[in-house]
Amino acid sequence: MSSWFVRAQNLVVQHATLAAGSSVTRLDQPDEYMALVDDPSASLRVTTGDETRTVNGRALLIVPPGRSLLTALTDTTITCLYTTASSDLLPLCTNARSYAQPHPAVAPFAAWPDPPRGYRVRVYSLDGPDAPGRFGRIWRCTTMMINVLPTQIGPRDPTKLSPHVHDDFEQVSIGLEGDFVHHLRWPWGPDRTTWRNDEHLLHPSPSVAVIPPTVIHTTEAVNVGTHQLVDAFSPPRLDFSLQPGWVLNADDYPVPRAAEFS
Repeated sequence: MSSWFVRAQNLVVQHATLAAGSSVTRLDQPDEYMALVDDPSASLRVTTGDETRTVNGRALLIVPPGRSLLTALTDTTITCLYTTASSDLLPLCTNARSYAQPHPAVAPFAAWPDPPRGYRVRVYSLDGPDAPGRFGRIWRCTTMMINVLPTQIGPRDPTKLSPHVHDDFEQVSIGLEGDFVHHLRWPWGPDRTTWRNDEHLLHPSPSVAVIPPTVIHTTEAVNVGTHQLVDAFSPPRLDFSLQPGWVLNADDYPVPRAAEFS
C-alpha cells in the first residue's frame, strides 16, 4: 500500500493505492470517518469489531469509531476522510506546517448528534442519478459532509462558472479524475501591502485543494476526458443540510436540534 496525506484545519485526506490483500487499518479511531471508492471494478472488505461487509463497485463508506480494517480484494485506490482528532495522521500530511497555528477565520469544530440507530458501517452507492435542483450527491455523518459532484465529460463551459465564498469554513476539493483549475480571488483589506493577486491553479488528478474562508473561488474542469470532483467539509454544512432532499442519508444523521428552529 502507498498513501499520501493532506490536511485542512478540521479534516485529513488520505489517498491510498491498495494492492489486493492490503488494508487501511485504524486500531483506535476516535470518531467516524469516510472512505470513498470511485472504482467500478473495486471490491473491498470492511471489518470492524462488530461486523464484516463486502463492498463492490463505486461506494461511499461511513466507518464507526474504534478498530476497523478496509481490505482491498482487488487492486484499487480509495480516498479516506478523517477529522484531525486522528492525531497520529497529522505528522504524515504534506502540508502539516501550514497548520502549525489554527486559521483564525475557521469556526471551531463541533461534532453533530450521534446517529439514532447507532454507529455501524454504512454503505451508499455512488451510482444514483443526479436530480434537478439538487447540488450534487451529498452525504453526511457526525463529523463531516461529502458532495460528489456530477461527472463532467470534457471541459466545463467557461461562461457558466460559479464563483462564491464561505465566511467561516474551509472547502476541501478532491480531484479524483481529470484536470481542474481552481480560480481564487483574495479579499482586500485596509492594508494594501497584504493584498494578493488572483490565482488560477492547475491540478491534475489525484489532487486536493484546501480553499480558505473568505476567498472567492470556483473550479473549472479543463481538457478532454472525464472529470470527477468531490467537495468535503468538516463539520457538515448546515446550509446544505436544511435544503429538503439534498442530503441523501439525512434520515441516518439528524441535524443539531438548535438548528431545526433557527
